[in-house]
Amino acid sequence: MILSQRHLFDIPDDVAYLNCAYMSPLLKSALEAGTSGLARKARPWEITPDQFFSGAEEFRTVASRFLECSPDCIAIVPSASYGIATAAKNLPLKKGQSILVLAEQFPSHYYAWQRLAEERGGKVKTVAWPDNHDWTAAVLNSLTSDVAIAALPNVQWTSGGQLDLVRIGEACRKIGAALVLDLTQSLGALPFSVGGPQEGVQPDFAVAASYKWMLAPYSIGLLYVAPKWHEGRPLEENWIQRANARDFSSLTLYDENYDARARRFDMGERANFALLPAAVRAMKQLLEWKVAEISETIGAFNRRLAAAAAGLGFSSPPENLRAPHYLCLRRGAPIPRNVAENLAREKVFVSVRGSSIRVAPHVYNSAHDADRLIACLKQYANRA
Repeated sequence: MILSQRHLFDIPDDVAYLNCAYMSPLLKSALEAGTSGLARKARPWEITPDQFFSGAEEFRTVASRFLECSPDCIAIVPSASYGIATAAKNLPLKKGQSILVLAEQFPSHYYAWQRLAEERGGKVKTVAWPDNHDWTAAVLNSLTSDVAIAALPNVQWTSGGQLDLVRIGEACRKIGAALVLDLTQSLGALPFSVGGPQEGVQPDFAVAASYKWMLAPYSIGLLYVAPKWHEGRPLEENWIQRANARDFSSLTLYDENYDARARRFDMGERANFALLPAAVRAMKQLLEWKVAEISETIGAFNRRLAAAAAGLGFSSPPENLRAPHYLCLRRGAPIPRNVAENLAREKVFVSVRGSSIRVAPHVYNSAHDADRLIACLKQYANRA
């Protein structure tokens, strides 16, 4: 268990921030690293060509540890949607085939598949919300022979339901379906491994925006690309992804060859001297805490919170079916739309997503934060 790390963040004592699934606060050390990196642009004559590559390679190396993969499989992207669009550009879909998604899936992991289906005569197949909260079973029952692509998260973002991606990955391989994952709501707070060549999750593509559970700045993220797709087509054509990019004097000698492996999928202007250092510093702190211990710590916090909320008439998915770092509270009556705004006036911050009050703490929270939320929720207890 990790003791409260609030001192490493700029969170005032009177703020109960329980909304990491919306956006994490930056670590003080990450802010310092990013500010220092931004200041380098004030003296561009000191920025050497090799520095356009060294920061990216450090990011790749550190990020790969969260997926237990080679750094060669990591591309640098600005958003989850960028990574999903890259996957959609490279995966085959025949007329009549299906792309599997979840009910209430995040839009950035839906629209690209909707367009791909329309363009190729396929269809989007939606897994209905399971009454028993078992998203894994619902997905496995939907993985029929017509499914060519399973486009899924690790955690369903409006319920907190956790998918068993090892079982799903195995099922996808049996029917020859590609597996594309959006890990934005889990990577950094939930242990994950791509697994070996014939075991584990084995996704074809997996993307994670870093501004949530990776504690990094906005507009930076990572894309895992399985080795079988390393010869694919990138979403954009830019100079830094080419094989000769390190030689600035030869950039006008246009090179048809890309940089090695997943680097061809990097976004343009990936050498961001402010975002990359901040993201790397945040990831190193997460690794220092250890993702498994982060998950255990937040899980214990949410377990106590779920029990207290149950006494007020709120329900949540069973603990064995939801992600430990994610708690979505529902009740029989609809959730008033102004709940989040009312709580914010008390300096208690959560989100309302779909029909859930979404509570997403981190290691900067304390028992006092949970007590403040429960005190605020009492006004909605059993109210029709």
